[in-house]
Amino acid sequence: MKSDIQAYLRFLQLEKSLAINSVESYERDIRRYASYLGDAGKQSFDEVKEQDISRFIRMLREIGLSPKSIARNISSIKGLHKFLLGEGKTQDDPTQNIELPKIGKHLPDVLSVEEVIQILETADPTSPTAKKFVYRDRAILETLYATGMRVSELTGLKQHHLLEDQQLVRVFGKGSKERLVPIGNSALNWIEQYRKRERGMLAQHKKTGDTLFLNSRGSSLSRVSVWKIVVEYTRRAGITKAIHPHTFRHSFATHLLEGGADLRSVQEMLGHADISTTQIYTHLDRELLKEQHKRYHPRA
Repeated sequence: MKSDIQAYLRFLQLEKSLAINSVESYERDIRRYASYLGDAGKQSFDEVKEQDISRFIRMLREIGLSPKSIARNISSIKGLHKFLLGEGKTQDDPTQNIELPKIGKHLPDVLSVEEVIQILETADPTSPTAKKFVYRDRAILETLYATGMRVSELTGLKQHHLLEDQQLVRVFGKGSKERLVPIGNSALNWIEQYRKRERGMLAQHKKTGDTLFLNSRGSSLSRVSVWKIVVEYTRRAGITKAIHPHTFRHSFATHLLEGGADLRSVQEMLGHADISTTQIYTHLDRELLKEQHKRYHPRA
């Protein structure tokens, strides 16, 4: 596969005269695709069937890649297989019936990096209009974006789940399945400020156990409470998109993947458990996850 990829990239650069940035985008998409095929047991592009490509595209959707980026990935794959068929390196083109996705109105909104930063910085403790418990709110927003965790996972987060020295957090997802997710310095710093400045005061109201994020009564935050926090700071930031906590999860995955992060690592961080692909993501090295997160996450 490596030699075929190199031949196609040379074709794009020399015969198609594409710009270097365009060639790099094609290369990133194709290498991710080839990595997926390799994990699926394919030794060459000639072994690829239409269903293999359909599964790959479905995975991109489940991960949260934007429709525009999915369309670009499909174009990259189509171009590769058309080239290989023309060069006589494959017997047929498995992409001939694969269509580009229609960008519908019901797909979830994804924030740009700039919009995420705008929302985060609106939760500013030094602002004269800062809300009560702003340190908690900022820590929640930073954690959602830093880890891509679900809101139910965030509300169930315990203090001992944070492994600060390793910059990891233990996340318990659906079915209480545990995964380790990298968490950057930015989120850890805001969590620490919240614990020093506000959590002790909140915890006085009730026996709270080890729950990290508390409401004004000293209990665990509800999903609705987290939703209200996200909506409030999005409104303050002047962003009119329909944003909810899961939008941060979509944005987390999209920004990592569009930056070139490895698909398997992102799937592991998100805790997806698609039956057809779970085995691929079972034995990932934790250091690889941390390296991927640090390299590609905007606020790691």
